[in-house]
Amino acid sequence: MTLIMVLQLIIAVGLINVWLLRFKKATDYRGGDATNMKEEFIAYGLPVWLMYFVGAMKISIAIMLIISFWVEELLVYNLVALAVLMIAAVFMHVKVKDPIKKSYPALSILFMIALIMYLTMG
Repeated sequence: MTLIMVLQLIIAVGLINVWLLRFKKATDYRGGDATNMKEEFIAYGLPVWLMYFVGAMKISIAIMLIISFWVEELLVYNLVALAVLMIAAVFMHVKVKDPIKKSYPALSILFMIALIMYLTMG
């Protein structure tokens, strides 16, 4: 397994963990004072329907990152879409004046995306 595949897997498992296993659980990285995903989107001033849309996108991207092991053409599109979502997540944390620590998951995914892009395009 290559470094690129390992990074894809780390990102995919992380997204599935957050959106399926920890959806209703408190973490140190939730925005504002939220204790679950719904409260987090409300803290950002976002509608609840958007939470489900973003969640569906992130789960789809996670699945497509794994499928990209075999269909490499999908990788760049999924990484770009996920990068947009992670940049939006960082902006939401800034919007509610969260400490930088709460942006670490999004920033770490952005770093892994940048590394994958560098390794695949370089």
